[in-house]
Amino acid sequence: MRQRKHRAQSGLFLIEGIHHVGAAIEAGWPIEAILYAPDRLVSEYGRGLLARAASCTRVEAVSAPLMKSLAEKENPQGILAIARQKHIGLEEASSLPCSLALLSPQDPGNVGTILRTLDAVGADGLFLLEGGVDVYHPTCVRASMGAIFWKPVVHATFAEFATWARRGHVQLVGTSAHAPVNYRSFTPRLPWALVMGSEQKGLSPEQIGACDVNLALPMRGHVRSLNLAVAAGVLLYHFASAGESDERATPRSPVRN
Repeated sequence: MRQRKHRAQSGLFLIEGIHHVGAAIEAGWPIEAILYAPDRLVSEYGRGLLARAASCTRVEAVSAPLMKSLAEKENPQGILAIARQKHIGLEEASSLPCSLALLSPQDPGNVGTILRTLDAVGADGLFLLEGGVDVYHPTCVRASMGAIFWKPVVHATFAEFATWARRGHVQLVGTSAHAPVNYRSFTPRLPWALVMGSEQKGLSPEQIGACDVNLALPMRGHVRSLNLAVAAGVLLYHFASAGESDERATPRSPVRN
């Protein structure tokens, strides 16, 4: 399950560490089994997780050396879960008024961090378009800090996503270094989806053209780009604060574009 092909064949993935396993249990995520090393899992919270999980899944004790060989971290916390993947289609994504779409992201750490940020700002879900990172990669699961168990991740092609957005009157907000609109001057209209390209290529001209508006982040120094997760965080927090300011000023119904 460290390898993508085996995760795809089995439909399973690994969750490592007390916090992450606890988040999965709290979210009611389907878990096939939990392995723990009694010598390492000594915290009251960790023991409580085992007691909660024992009524609904298989819980097995393993030796500390075996746990160390299974775990990816150098100093494992003594607990690891084998969980079932979820696959969500566009037909199940009708209630995502605030979302982010990524085009073929390549870094699992970025995707996990973006999921964590989505949860922090109160956005509703993530679209992964045209393939890219496996959201169940161990690095992605860890970087999400449990958000992967709460926020839906929808897989689709860009064409399918654009059709879904038009049907639901979702405002597509693209990003480009050459976009004419500074992000600070823009307030999104509900429902909206922020669309961002991959780390290397960004959005194609066709994808930029499919968006209702395109935003740029000003670059004042010598660097030419930001890390994808950092750029997503800046924009998502701006969108969240702009929406809060608008709600405080005048309560309104969602505006369709």
